[in-house]
Amino acid sequence: MRIPYQQLDETTLNNLIEQYILREGTDYGEVEFSLQEKTLQITQQIKNEEIYIMYSELNESVTLVSKQEFQQTQVK
Repeated sequence: MRIPYQQLDETTLNNLIEQYILREGTDYGEVEFSLQEKTLQITQQIKNEEIYIMYSELNESVTLVSKQEFQQTQVK
């Protein structure tokens, strides 16, 4: 289930974003950005609906998923 970012308090949203940034395999290209810069980028992507906040009832967890990843799971 998708969760609108507006329903989360700022601290919770920032914690989710930091977890997403630090997740192994997250790649930002050749240029290194600070955690703060990456957080701002991800926040903007969430607001632009390029990244979704998803709640899994099965796992009882919340995570961030790119729009592309989400769409791939819907095709199956």
